[in-house]
Amino acid sequence: MTIEKKIIATENAPAPVGPYSQAIAAGELVFTAGLIALEPESGQLVPGDIEAQTHRVLQNLQALLQAAGSSLAAVVKTTVFMTDLADFKRMNAVYAQYFAAEPPARSTVQVAALGPGAQIEIECVALAR
Repeated sequence: MTIEKKIIATENAPAPVGPYSQAIAAGELVFTAGLIALEPESGQLVPGDIEAQTHRVLQNLQALLQAAGSSLAAVVKTTVFMTDLADFKRMNAVYAQYFAAEPPARSTVQVAALGPGAQIEIECVALAR
């Protein structure tokens, strides 16, 4: 059995800052790279608190999934990396706005640091539509 993989790229989400793809479609699934709160146009980190960064990350994720022909509604699993779990409730309130109905499975972990001062990173697996 051969599963074809397709690299997904869009200018509507931040460009990779290393040797990786923004996302890969393989079979019936889309796997995204971890996304931080970078503005797609400038590549600069969004200033502000955990709420502002969570909104930007989820907007970037939404744009990437759209480029793959998928959507946030098709997400089956997310992994959330945060630099401070004391911000969990505030992050969760924003996250719930994007996944209001039938939210995906999720893991949330605290990490020591994220790339250039980011407070949050999210990756996901979604159904290809």
